[in-house]
Amino acid sequence: MHPPYVVTVSSEKGGVGKTTLATNLAIYLKALHEDLPVLLFSFDNHFSVDRMFRIGRETPGGDVFDLLNGRPPETLAQVGEYGVSYIPSSRRLATARGRLRSPGILSRILAGSSLRGIVIIDTRPDLDVFTQNALYAADRVIVPVKDAPSLENCKNLYDFFESQGLSKRPLRILPCLVDSRIRYDGPFRDPYRLLKGYAINRGYRCLEGYIAKSPKVESLNTNPEGKIYPVLTHGRGTEVHLQFAHLARQIFVGTKTEEERRLETVRSELGLQEEQRDNAFQSRREGLQTQCLLCGKTLVEAEGVSPAGYYAETFDGNVAGFLEEECFTETVFRYFYHAQREVGANDPLRDLFRESALRSFFVLRRAPNTRNFYQQQLSFYRFDEEGLEVSHKTVELKEFEARFLKKERSPLFQLASRTLFDPKGRLGDDFLLIRRVGSDFPEEILYDEHYARLREIGEKIAAQIPQEEPSPKNGLRAS
Repeated sequence: MHPPYVVTVSSEKGGVGKTTLATNLAIYLKALHEDLPVLLFSFDNHFSVDRMFRIGRETPGGDVFDLLNGRPPETLAQVGEYGVSYIPSSRRLATARGRLRSPGILSRILAGSSLRGIVIIDTRPDLDVFTQNALYAADRVIVPVKDAPSLENCKNLYDFFESQGLSKRPLRILPCLVDSRIRYDGPFRDPYRLLKGYAINRGYRCLEGYIAKSPKVESLNTNPEGKIYPVLTHGRGTEVHLQFAHLARQIFVGTKTEEERRLETVRSELGLQEEQRDNAFQSRREGLQTQCLLCGKTLVEAEGVSPAGYYAETFDGNVAGFLEEECFTETVFRYFYHAQREVGANDPLRDLFRESALRSFFVLRRAPNTRNFYQQQLSFYRFDEEGLEVSHKTVELKEFEARFLKKERSPLFQLASRTLFDPKGRLGDDFLLIRRVGSDFPEEILYDEHYARLREIGEKIAAQIPQEEPSPKNGLRAS
């Protein structure tokens, strides 16, 4: 099934008739082909789309704000007047601006939808992140111009396409609000020919025809009922009616002749990215130690990962695996918090630690300036979500400890030996980064979006860790 053909109406200059163009084009396309699904929405918050197409006073179940937050557009679309579907406008768009870090977000949302037919997007009179998203998704960009200044602003749209590595073929200039009564001497006999000549001289492509300035059409936006009426039903006696009909036919023909739609390209790119994401995940999963790095219990099997509390990876990436939550918590309390009693599963201290761990990164490494010390020392750091140090403690790393009537090998020593020891059995220069994970799906941290965050924090931590001083020549260190 083909994705929808996306038409974006855009101009950085206000007052050129963008919204009138977008709303009436939707109606004429629907009239041209009744079975053609037509969806319209606007990133401008003047609510003209809602005033023209809303039926009754029904409260919308969502709006364009929800669309940009990932809600499927087919669940937001409402069937409006004249058979045109629309997504209600929103006053909350300003709060979504910070989350739109890429011009490709809207195209990914539309590409992942089940929409068909034509989608028309009305934009703001500036090249903000909302307009950029609408342009990035477009098969056809209609740029209305009414004078030389508005034509000059077209350069920014072309520059945007170039900056994104996109073909400029979708861009088309359309003279609008042209006063056909004006006549000039010379080769450009009227404003339409003058604007078209200017556009062609600058290397811009134009749609056929223009949209004339019409007092009758302008009056359709202002009436006692507060409605906005379309040209098709209330302006059939004007030349604008014929011009919109001609424009709609051009757009409809374009839907049949385009070799590949923009959203098909986006779908292909998303498919490739998903394949690369899955391959990277699988590669990281295959590199995991199969056992808990503390107690040795098998956690990683072919069919999945058993419930685990923490993921641990050396900064150089050579060792990675999971830790059982109870193992890690007990180790931290015993060796670094020096708990004199066993902290039970329902102890409030354990709950407090578990809660703080959700907002923390932990690090184990050789204590600063202890390289080649005979008695090895291990430091335990806690960093916040931004990678800033909160606290650290240092202990002597002993292989055996007295437990009741016999000596037992220290779990902390076993963890260090499996992750941080060099070939000589000493603590090396690397560090172990530990992060809390969800017990129901621990391996989620191996997906790019989570793993990249882990590595980013690891880089910040590496920059903060004190550098080793030269080893002094005295008897405190092992020879």
